[in-house]
Amino acid sequence: MTAEPITHASGTFTIGGDLTVHRLGFGTMRLPGPGVWGPPRDHDEAVRVLRRAVELGVDFIDTADSYGPYVAEELVAEALHPYPEGLVIATKAGLLRTGPVRPGEAWPRLGRPEYLRQEVEMSLRRLRLERIDLFQLHRIDPTVPFDDQLGELRLLQDEGKIRHVGLSEVTVDELSRAQKIVDVVSVQNRFNLVLRPAEDVLDHATEQGIAFIPFVPLAVGELAAHDGPLREMAQRLGATPSQLALAWLLRRSPAILPIPGTSRVEHLEQNLGAAEIELDDEDYAMLAGLA
Repeated sequence: MTAEPITHASGTFTIGGDLTVHRLGFGTMRLPGPGVWGPPRDHDEAVRVLRRAVELGVDFIDTADSYGPYVAEELVAEALHPYPEGLVIATKAGLLRTGPVRPGEAWPRLGRPEYLRQEVEMSLRRLRLERIDLFQLHRIDPTVPFDDQLGELRLLQDEGKIRHVGLSEVTVDELSRAQKIVDVVSVQNRFNLVLRPAEDVLDHATEQGIAFIPFVPLAVGELAAHDGPLREMAQRLGATPSQLALAWLLRRSPAILPIPGTSRVEHLEQNLGAAEIELDDEDYAMLAGLA
C-alpha cells in the first residue's frame, strides 16, 4: 500500500466551490534569478523543484506574470505540462517590472483594462492553458477606476478565459466593493507569524469561505533561520523553524493556503514537512505571542 503524499496531511480547501486543493501549496516567486529577475541561477534545479512539489502532493501552485518577468510561468509549463489532473495553477497581473527588485523599491501598478486583458492572454499562452483556474489582480491601481479593473476580469471570466477571480493586498472594504462586481474567491495578502496586519482580512475571508493565501509566509527567510526566534521550540519538537511557522499558519485558520517558495529541492521537502506538524494549544499560543 502506497503512503499518501506528505502535503495531504495539511487538509483541503475548496476554492470557489469547485476547486479542492491541499492547503499547503507552492509559490514560484523564488524560482527566477536574483531580484526576481531573469532566468534562475540553476535552471535544472528549478524544474526539479516544481516536479518534486507535485510528487509530494502539491496541487496548488501560485505564480505571476511579473516573476521574472514571465520566467516563473514559463518554468511551470516546462516542468509540468501536460498538467496532472487536479493541479490548480493561479497567476496574477497588475504589477510592472522595470528591473531587479532592490530594497525599498516598489513594483509599479498598472490596472488598465486593456493591459489586464493582454496579460491574461499572454499567461494563457505561456502556461499552455485554455483557461486560468484562478487569476488574481496583483494590486489595485489607484489611477484606474475600480470598476474598470474588476469589470474587465468579470468580462474575461464570462468569456471563459478565467475560471475564478482573486485579489492581492486588499482591505476588507476593497474586498467588499469588489464582491459587488465579481465573485472574489481568494485574497493574497502579506501575512506570517510575526507580521499580521491583515488579520481582519483573514477573519473576514474565513467567515465568507474565501481562500486566504499568505505571501512571504516565512517573513522572507527570517522565521526559517536556525538561530531565529523559533530555534528553541523547533529543537524541542524535532522540527525546523520553517515547519513551525507554516504549521502555525495552517492552524490559524482553515481558509489559509500557505505557499512557501524556494529554488532548492532540499528546502522544498523541508517546508512541506510542516503538513505533518501538529501544534498543541500551548505551543500554538507561544508562537502567536511572537508577533
